[in-house]
Amino acid sequence: MTGRIVDSYTNILTLKLFSHAQREAEYAKTGMENFLSTVHPQMRLITGLLGCIWSSNMLLVFSIGALGIYLWINGNITTGAIAIAMTLAIRLTGMSHWIMWEVSSLFENIGIVHDGINTLSEPPTVVDAPDAVPLRVESGTIDFSHVGFTYHRADQKQSKRVFDDLNLHIAAGEKVGIVGRSGAGKSTLVSLLLRFYDAQQGIIQIDGQDIRQVSQESLRANIAIVTQDTSLLHRSIRDNILFGKPDASEAQMLEAAKLAHAHEFIQTLIDNKGRKGYDAFVGERGVNLSGGQRQRIAIARVLLKNAPILILDEATSALDSGVEASIQQNLDQLMQGKTVIAIAHRLSTIAAMDRLIVLDKGRIIEQGSHAELLSHNQLYAMLWNHQSGGFLAPLQNR
Repeated sequence: MTGRIVDSYTNILTLKLFSHAQREAEYAKTGMENFLSTVHPQMRLITGLLGCIWSSNMLLVFSIGALGIYLWINGNITTGAIAIAMTLAIRLTGMSHWIMWEVSSLFENIGIVHDGINTLSEPPTVVDAPDAVPLRVESGTIDFSHVGFTYHRADQKQSKRVFDDLNLHIAAGEKVGIVGRSGAGKSTLVSLLLRFYDAQQGIIQIDGQDIRQVSQESLRANIAIVTQDTSLLHRSIRDNILFGKPDASEAQMLEAAKLAHAHEFIQTLIDNKGRKGYDAFVGERGVNLSGGQRQRIAIARVLLKNAPILILDEATSALDSGVEASIQQNLDQLMQGKTVIAIAHRLSTIAAMDRLIVLDKGRIIEQGSHAELLSHNQLYAMLWNHQSGGFLAPLQNR
């Protein structure tokens, strides 16, 4: 029931756009009815149990009282003993009600506890090697050698093969763009480099060091990434930018915000508690900011981190053309001397890269400069022509 209501409120804009308010109300009502169909029998059981316990408690109190009076009349006990016995009996009645509600609450939460245990007991699939050492990046050379990777579902009955004998060399300081259709393996390539997953075959190296033999923390400390789905912490703007480099000075943080063209809009921010500017909270997952504002905060965070390897996964997709052009100049400065991997569906944003890699069904089918790939007249040229042709079909086709 709660899940249905939360789902509806989370997607309230979609509900209004498709005029499904009444339909979703019925959907939530059905969830409420299903919930009540389980609650009513439970409450009847609790009411019956409560009546039994109440009757037993009263029987206990009256029995002890009657027995005490009988023994007192016969001179076997004193009035003080009766008072103590009655006090204990009344105390037991209160404790019995408390125990009943605690046991009831325990059984109500068994499902939550069971789900939590299943989550916590799940062993991590990617762990550091016992003799893992910190990664030392000197030049930033990246090598994928005979890499094979398959996504396995939890039940192991279904799998999806992504890469099979993938070989890719990225030289130190080279700026490489990764393009291809959706599902070609672009994001998986980045996930393997960040070691969110381990490749089943082959080896991935940075400066000749197998990433499975270095600590995950040191690996990711040397890689900065800006993703399309920017995730911000429910903290202040300052905390989110400093997340890239916690020991950075205030001046360094402000400079990064200015380079990301975020300083101006940050100064105008104010949250619901009156905090302003860099002290304003962004809300859960940055809900108080627009998509473009969140992306600029993420870019500022990466600018501040200044890692030797930079990954841009649709880094400017939520920005308008003017802001994107301004930020692109600063990103160009940031990319100097770094190894860069850029993923983009909007090909114009990566056309100036040193080399473009075209992926299709987990294989590299083309690579070269923008001009070279256009001259090949294959997949890249087709994608470029589709985008340069615009969103609408030509007039003669309508």
